Amino acid sequence: MRAFVLVLDSFGIGGAPDAAHYDDAGADTLGHIAEACAHGRANNGKRAGPLSLPNLAQFGLGHAYTLSMGQRLAGFSYGADPVASFGCAAEISKGKDTPSGHWELAGFPVLFDWGYFPRETPCFPTALIEELCDRAGVPGVLGNCHASGTAIIEALGEEHMRSGMPICYTSADSVFQIAAHEESFGLERLYDVCLVAKTLTDPLRIGRVIARPFVGDSSQNFERTGNRRDFATPPPAATVLDLATAEGRNVISVGKIGDIFGHSGTGEVLKASGNDALFDRTLEGADNLQDGGLLFANFIDFDSIYGHRRDTAGYAFALEQFDRRLPKLFERLDDDDLVVITADHGCDPTWRGTDHTREQVPVLAIRKAHTGCIGKRDSFADVGKTVVSHLDLPSSIAGRAF
Repeated sequence: MRAFVLVLDSFGIGGAPDAAHYDDAGADTLGHIAEACAHGRANNGKRAGPLSLPNLAQFGLGHAYTLSMGQRLAGFSYGADPVASFGCAAEISKGKDTPSGHWELAGFPVLFDWGYFPRETPCFPTALIEELCDRAGVPGVLGNCHASGTAIIEALGEEHMRSGMPICYTSADSVFQIAAHEESFGLERLYDVCLVAKTLTDPLRIGRVIARPFVGDSSQNFERTGNRRDFATPPPAATVLDLATAEGRNVISVGKIGDIFGHSGTGEVLKASGNDALFDRTLEGADNLQDGGLLFANFIDFDSIYGHRRDTAGYAFALEQFDRRLPKLFERLDDDDLVVITADHGCDPTWRGTDHTREQVPVLAIRKAHTGCIGKRDSFADVGKTVVSHLDLPSSIAGRAF
């Protein structure tokens, strides 16, 4: 009896009840992708035609969308009656960022306020930047603003390579991001600068400092690498990962789960770059996960490559590729295993700006002989609570098991 939680990073299924508070009323990641596909606006050299997700459909994805939005998902084949339990969930955490969503999924809703940087330029406090430069030994910083990560590297990457000044920027999330060239600046040096920034931003309640390494020799070919590292604040209370670890269970974290949880309770970490490689590592983890164990995986490309970059066709293709590989995972499951497929927030690729969107998420729970609607869940934490129940762990986290 094992549990698997697969997080499709940013795969929202329609605006959350409080979306207007976040200026996201009308955002709908899945709905707008399916609409674009149906009308030929999401065709590229890799895909064309209506969105095709036959495996997720049989698990109840379309039905979860209908539950969320109160209408059918246009341009999408629902298939036969779902062979899994399906529902949707709204977030009660105050942010729409990655740590808040994941922590809540794991049973710890973030009910406090993160710190954020203002949208003015410069956006970082002068004292913070001066201390960072002094302690990290850098001559200054570039950027000092809200920005898209790829755009700011294209704009400032060459100056960074000439000057040796790292590129510092933020977003609508509680985050301090530092971009630097892997070769001219150095990858380990970038990580060291981020560690300094983490100590300086902790008093400001900033959730993460993210290292954003890139390569290339000009603005025409700069490209971010898979050596990103998140230096995150760990959850201040136990999550399902901590409970499983405390009970001596086998815990495997795939992708950036270890970083998101500040490596608290995350067990063996299997890293990879790209959704396909992350799925390979998930299969590896499934082969090795012991009875009573928990595998928690994050599939980042949906968010970082397609959602934030507003690439609707790319997002659709990535979903179809993920769906295509699901049978390989289910070949490895035992009858009493539980798989939950869900998300941590939205990132509608048709939406204005480049930030996350406040949306409900699908909850598809697959276990042999368990089907039906689990309803509209009031919190992502119901996922963690259900895993606790399934694995018979001490129940000291938030949520209601389904």
